Formats: sequence, C-alpha cells, structure tokens
Amino acid sequence: MRTVALGLSLNSLSVNFNNTPSSTPPCRFPSHLSRSVLFIGICKASQVAELFPTLSPEIVVREARLEDCWEVAETHCSSFFPEYSFPLDFVLRIDRLLAMVMGFSVPNGCQRTCLVAVTGSSDEDAFCIGSEDLKIGGFDGKFSLNKGYVTGILTVDTVADFLPRKGPLRNRRTGIAYVSNVAVRDRYRRKGIAKKLIIKAEALAKSWGCRAVALHCDLNNPGAVDLYKGQGFKSIKVPEGAKWPQPKTAPDVQFNFMMKILNT
Repeated sequence: MRTVALGLSLNSLSVNFNNTPSSTPPCRFPSHLSRSVLFIGICKASQVAELFPTLSPEIVVREARLEDCWEVAETHCSSFFPEYSFPLDFVLRIDRLLAMVMGFSVPNGCQRTCLVAVTGSSDEDAFCIGSEDLKIGGFDGKFSLNKGYVTGILTVDTVADFLPRKGPLRNRRTGIAYVSNVAVRDRYRRKGIAKKLIIKAEALAKSWGCRAVALHCDLNNPGAVDLYKGQGFKSIKVPEGAKWPQPKTAPDVQFNFMMKILNT
C-alpha cells in the first residue's frame, strides 16, 4: 500500500513543470491561472489522481471456501453459459451451487479441489474462523472475515473420470491430475489469472504425488490453447477408433487432449 505523509500542504510540494517523465502525461494549466495560485490550495481532480494513483488489486490463488460457493457458481455459469438469461441463469447457478456442495464427493484415495483467484489479502493476512480439517464437499470449511472477490476458478482432481482407462479391466489411472472448469470473469481476463490458477494446480498435483497434469481444451478457443502450450502442455493424439472419455458439453464441441509432465 502506498502512503502519503500527513501534515504536508500544497505549498510545500515542489513540482517540476519542465522535466515531466515521458510515462506520465504533462500537466497543462489554463493561461489565466498562475502557478502561484495553484500552490495556495487550488487543486484539480486530475492532479489529485496523480498524487493518489489507482492500484490494481492483488490477485491471490487459494483453495475455495464455503463462503466462495455462490461466486464460484456465478463465475462458472457466466463464463460457460453467457447466453442464458433470467430466470434460467439463476436456476443454473443454484444447480451448480448444489452440485459443488453436495456432489463433490470423490472415490477413496482420490483428491478433488476447487481453486479460486480472489482480490484482496493473502491467506497469511486473512482472518479466518473454523477448522482447517473441516471439509464440506470439495471446499475448505473455514470462513474469512475479510474475503476477497472471486475473479477466476479452476478444479483439479485425481478422480480420472476423463482420462483413458488402463488395461483390459479398464482400471482408473493414477498419478495424473486432471484440470477442468478453468474460467475467469470477463473484466479480469488477459491479466494472467488463468496462468496463476494453472501454476497453483500443478503445485497441488505435485503435493498429491502426481507425475503429470492433463486437461481437455476446446479447439475453438485458440486463446486457451495458446495459454496451455505456453505453460508446457503438449497435445496428445487420440488413437484411431479409441473412445477416450471427454467432458459432456454441446455435441459440436471438439476437444484437444493435452498433458504436461511435472518436474520432480
């Protein structure tokens, strides 16, 4: 946080009118006002803005808590179903909310976590109540008294529902984390938030003992494809005739299966 020392008057501020840095637009004053008048208390709004610049809020990635549920559902629905309007969009949000809280169960030995990118203070600065051991669905049971605003979401798991099965018995694959539901709110896109979510998911996968991370990416979303390639993901060609599982969405959506080997 930037602070300005108290007790300063405008008279004591020195301003260089001739050598303004190129990154800052020069101040222009009306010809009928002298500089001496400006120093005795007349200060325009644009000059105040220069003294107190607007800072972009810090983005912190952490595990989602119960208090984030509605914003997580809202981010998911507004990103993946932007064409829906009231009341259908509201019903969809309720459905997503119930699915997250009640249907976030996982098989024994598997992990599933929802990550959120929020504005505001870090986990170290947050004042929380509740137990770290309390889990409801895939959400942390703690509540924060100074929670931030959810700007992006991501789900990472080891359930392997969308990974090809192994062997003739079609056993569930292990050691590979799967990333899904990556979404960032419109106004916060192109700020590196999705990248931060991916990095956090990879770190979480490592802590689970995974050797790789996999995901499905919509081929009609070149921005997302570029993002994952930039993070080291490689496209995996599906064998001819193979029926690998993939997310259940619109029938015309084509997916690119991608994977990244984690450095140990």
